[in-house]
Amino acid sequence: MRLSVDHVRQSLTPLAALALLAGCASGGADKVPLASAPLTGPAADYPMVLGQPFTIGTVTYTPEDKLNYDAVGAAVVGTGSGPAVSGAHRTLPLPSYAEVTALDSGRTILVRLSERGPMRNDALIALSPGAAAQLGIPASGPLPVRVRRVNPGEQERALLRAGGEAPARMDTPQGLLKVLKRKLAEQDAKNVPSGSPAAIEAPPKIAALPVPTPTSVAPSSVFEASFPAGPTPLKPDLVADPVSVAPKPPAKTALKPKVPAAASATASGQFQVQAATFSTDARAQAAARAVGGRVTKSGKYWYMRLGPYASEGAAKAGLEKARSAGYKDARITRSD
Repeated sequence: MRLSVDHVRQSLTPLAALALLAGCASGGADKVPLASAPLTGPAADYPMVLGQPFTIGTVTYTPEDKLNYDAVGAAVVGTGSGPAVSGAHRTLPLPSYAEVTALDSGRTILVRLSERGPMRNDALIALSPGAAAQLGIPASGPLPVRVRRVNPGEQERALLRAGGEAPARMDTPQGLLKVLKRKLAEQDAKNVPSGSPAAIEAPPKIAALPVPTPTSVAPSSVFEASFPAGPTPLKPDLVADPVSVAPKPPAKTALKPKVPAAASATASGQFQVQAATFSTDARAQAAARAVGGRVTKSGKYWYMRLGPYASEGAAKAGLEKARSAGYKDARITRSD
């Protein structure tokens, strides 16, 4: 049996029963009990409730307000007594919102979690028929998915509360899907139940894309970091007897200066990830070092960016890296 958010609210608010008894004692026969009055609009998402720990088989689940929840497992189709695109989860607050990604296709949708479930250890989430159809789950069996808690805007929340669908997210790149599938395979090999405390780990990390940075000079600005001062001196030829050997005449053709690696990358990269904006250079540089990004200044602000990338697919991997690092508002833009 799954518990809806209303059932959990009622179990956590015994004061509602006292309010009902007080209304009856005062002769208010036409008063409606507080628990039976449905909430609408943004108020319907608050307060979020958790509930008490519960056990399925030999596994105990403790509801927790975990902001960076990120797990892989199986999605099954439930009965869906809530809105059209909704889901049931065992530990996240009710209601809350999560992005659900199909690991076979990379398709990602936004789901409102409004019930407790699934009450089985071999599935991570139960989706309503509407959510399953939007994600593409076959009716014949479960689908491997990633469930990541998010904090969407009020416009998307209102769509889901009204029984509609939020616009589908950008498809997850194949590189990240391989990482998620490997994590799921390792989890299954250890026979860890989906969504159990042992299965919840930090979000999978993508290897940082190489960003050329000079090591010989401590740069004082982004311009100096991208273009080191002066070419590397040419080493003289080693000879056995420098006195008896005539010096070589200078080459007739001028040496072509090397183009710094950062300049070449900027010329070929068409996409970049705008991760964050800072009011000081020190904070921007510290954030860039943590994720392998770079810093540029425009006006009185410093911008931390990842890339540039030669393809949109590579940029999507960078976007996922930035969001996994906590920059939820990161986006892909064209390189300057």
